[in-house]
Amino acid sequence: MADRRTFDLAVFGATGFVGRLLAAYLAESAPDGTRIALAGRSRTRLLEARAALPPAAREWPVVQADSDDPASLAELAGQTRVLATTVGPYARYGMPVVEACATAGTHYADLTGEVLFVREAIDRVDARARQTGARIVHACGYDSIPSDLGAFLLAERARADGAGGLRDVRLVATLRGGLSGGTIDSMRAQVEALQENPALRRVAGHPYALSPDRDAEPRTRQPRDAVPPGRTADGRWTAPFVMAPFNTRIVRRSNALQDWAYGREFSYGEVMGVGRGPVGAVTAAGLTAGLAGTLAAMSFPPTRALLDRVLPAPGTGPSESVREKGWFRMTVDAGTESGRRYRAVAAGKGDPGYAATAVMLGESALALALDGDRLPDRAGSLTPATAMGQVLVERLRAAGHTYEVTEV
Repeated sequence: MADRRTFDLAVFGATGFVGRLLAAYLAESAPDGTRIALAGRSRTRLLEARAALPPAAREWPVVQADSDDPASLAELAGQTRVLATTVGPYARYGMPVVEACATAGTHYADLTGEVLFVREAIDRVDARARQTGARIVHACGYDSIPSDLGAFLLAERARADGAGGLRDVRLVATLRGGLSGGTIDSMRAQVEALQENPALRRVAGHPYALSPDRDAEPRTRQPRDAVPPGRTADGRWTAPFVMAPFNTRIVRRSNALQDWAYGREFSYGEVMGVGRGPVGAVTAAGLTAGLAGTLAAMSFPPTRALLDRVLPAPGTGPSESVREKGWFRMTVDAGTESGRRYRAVAAGKGDPGYAATAVMLGESALALALDGDRLPDRAGSLTPATAMGQVLVERLRAAGHTYEVTEV
């Protein structure tokens, strides 16, 4: 992208909880000379947020922009090479930002975990972004980078070994961390959208909801998202993973965008690992019932109002000490067409929804801004694996995260 852009990277939503974490990470980690701006609705709040950042950010420009003001978004997108946005729920506030970036040829990264939003964004801007050269990259946080890069690395290793395509791929997630207010608000927004238009249930529930060409998808049976409690081969109990209905669609889109390079028999599912023995069994049963109950309660206004009193509010998050004690580990086991088996591990320190996500989005934005010559030659509506692939893997490893594959 030409040097006429004033900024390499703009953080939109820099006054929000996650936006501040992202800005702080960039202040500590971006190379010297990286031109970064802070953007949001209120100049006063932007200046306050900037004053609390590490010294490297104290002179960063601030830019007023509002999702309800298309002209301000067009101006912001035209000034920067990359726009990283933390402003959600994306179904409510994200589409004007995506459209501004696609029109301006500006690379875009977000933290969405909303299937319906991504589907709409694909339909609205994919062709336009391919024309302008914009990389529109959704799901650049804990949703869905570990999942997406784990499958990507497995497929790369199997291909290098001549083992054939992947089949029967299963991710088991373990973590320590809180559920973010933004994630809750996104879940709430999607439930409300489904209530307003029940026909969207068929879209959100389809295993290939985000496919670029659903008719071309193989007939491979995909695992259900809402699975009952189960056990892994080594005896750990599992429960449904709240992010599986989104992550799995992103991973399957990555496969399709690469002409099904992971394999035409690629089957991919995710669960949460919760421990062993009687305690693990009780925990798995409790989480399964609790997730079903929460989603059901969100579907009715009276119970939704009660949930709003106890669940984290948008724009809030845990203390720094709590964030630092968090961690995540995703173990992805895969068979191949040749019968050989592989295991990928994606892991990192920090609360996955906050501290680790700030690292993931920060490195994604820096890759898009600074590593253009090394990125895959693609534009349009992309995924982390198809937009950045090995470049992002290397960046995250350098930032302290683990991404490794072994044959088992």
